[in-house]
Amino acid sequence: MPTARFTLDPTFTIGKVNPRLFGSFVEHLGRCVYTGIHEPTHPTADPEGLRTDVLNLIRELGVTTIRYPGGNFVSGYKWEDSVGPAETRPRRLDLAWRSTETNQFGLSEYIRFLKKLGPEAEPMMAINLGTRGVQEALELQEYANHPSGTALSDLRVTHGDKDPFDIRMWCLGNEMDGPWQTGHKTAEEYGRIAAETARAMRQIDPTVELVACGSSGQGMPTFAEWEATVLKETYDLVDYISLHAYYEPHDGDIDSFLASAVDMESFIENVVATCDHIGAKLKSKKKINLSFDEWNVWYMSTFQEQNETDPLDWPEAPRLLEDNYSVTDAVVFGSLLIALLRHADRVTVACLAQLVNVIAPIMTEPGGPAWRQTTFFPFAQASKYGRGEVLDVRVDAPTYMTQKYGETPLLHATAVRAEDGSVTIFAVNRDRTNPLPLEVALGALDVTRVVEHSALADPDPDARNTLTAPDRVTPHTVEGTTVEEGRLTAVLEPLSWNVIRLA
Repeated sequence: MPTARFTLDPTFTIGKVNPRLFGSFVEHLGRCVYTGIHEPTHPTADPEGLRTDVLNLIRELGVTTIRYPGGNFVSGYKWEDSVGPAETRPRRLDLAWRSTETNQFGLSEYIRFLKKLGPEAEPMMAINLGTRGVQEALELQEYANHPSGTALSDLRVTHGDKDPFDIRMWCLGNEMDGPWQTGHKTAEEYGRIAAETARAMRQIDPTVELVACGSSGQGMPTFAEWEATVLKETYDLVDYISLHAYYEPHDGDIDSFLASAVDMESFIENVVATCDHIGAKLKSKKKINLSFDEWNVWYMSTFQEQNETDPLDWPEAPRLLEDNYSVTDAVVFGSLLIALLRHADRVTVACLAQLVNVIAPIMTEPGGPAWRQTTFFPFAQASKYGRGEVLDVRVDAPTYMTQKYGETPLLHATAVRAEDGSVTIFAVNRDRTNPLPLEVALGALDVTRVVEHSALADPDPDARNTLTAPDRVTPHTVEGTTVEEGRLTAVLEPLSWNVIRLA
């Protein structure tokens, strides 16, 4: 069998991992919020209606920043509907997902939910720039962040939240390039309102961190030109530009699906190039970083086909986008995580879309259990062991031919060096039938032993975790991985996500 190889050296690095890279996303869509996070009648519910079984799984997942409340949902959102006594909050039609929003879970509940997750769970609030604008954004900022002494900050206090929410990160709209978006705008229109909103928000607080909407996908006809136009207006006013990407197999082409990270890395590099081009034109020394605030495997074509034949008639919290992920999906998912880590110098925020039930690593049953999908494990392991400095990994590996991306390496890998000198290698074998021998030259790294080699793989690539079999797929220990004379040797199982920890 051909062997894959690469060399690790502590002097060749990509950048330090920002903990925000392990963020997620909660949207008022389907059952993400209601019967996902919030279910007051559930046996495990706390006094505020949060499912403690779900809270425990989110903590185990290792999620940091959580983006809220959308997504497409935010472009019709009135934040005022979500504050004050829950019993007086209005019910609204949600145009994005053709559902009825009860507003029983709102801004205050979101902040309390984050506090219960722990200190790394910070808010990332999206602003409605579809049907609303500068004034409403300022009012939300005042309500959320001003200590007291004004009409809106005092209103927050009367609602039971004496302390300000201290929301530092704000998304200036969502996917405004998309014709599906309520209030869709051209790049010129969006660039102007984003700049006006950013400038006004900085008048209240110059230290806020702002995310401008980039393209909702690399395949959009306006891609790159959209970023360039928006950044011409906002470059000195924002800190990030957003990227969104979802992947699924098309026409049974699993080989191309397994190479999805080729597209993700290309997307990142093209946006970086566009950002730096505009920065050069403006003669700015500032660098715009990337917020990859929606990414996942999503069987979007299946949802679109169902929606065309059976459109929703304004239900509350319907079962939407509840993809059940296979081992194959989890391997692709892990490869997408590797792509993000490989660009940690510029991708400093990322949000897995979404957190519970909706294309999510965690599933729940109303009144019943919660369980981990196959994709849960790569994320949890990356969040736990992917903290530190990303080393520059350049693989020399056998290749295979894909219809969409041409010749592609069978190995996709990265490595992260922690502050204590330990190293974790994350690696995917894209070969569906054959194991892949791996050799890693460890150079000047002071690592001498293998702590653990874990793999997510299964003889059945379609194996999944379900309500009736919640533990069908879990990572297992791989024997035989060694370090001798500065060289790691391992064998990666066919179609596998691997975590190799060295100390």
